[in-house]
Amino acid sequence: MSEGAISAERLEELESRLAFQDDLVERLNEVVARQDRLIADLQARLANLELRIENLADAAAAGGGGHEVPPHY
Repeated sequence: MSEGAISAERLEELESRLAFQDDLVERLNEVVARQDRLIADLQARLANLELRIENLADAAAAGGGGHEVPPHY
């Protein structure tokens, strides 16, 4: 083997690795983008639940009656 043939083989190996890494980076980018959308959705749902809990707590406090005896007693 001549030195030129070794260099060509090495170049081919590096190009192959680069192509694999490019594909891997693209797939990881898709995963990160999907997780970002999921996190944003979960944050919105959490904010909605916090608001609902706050509204229920306010309604319970405003109802005030505490533990009233039902009228049939």
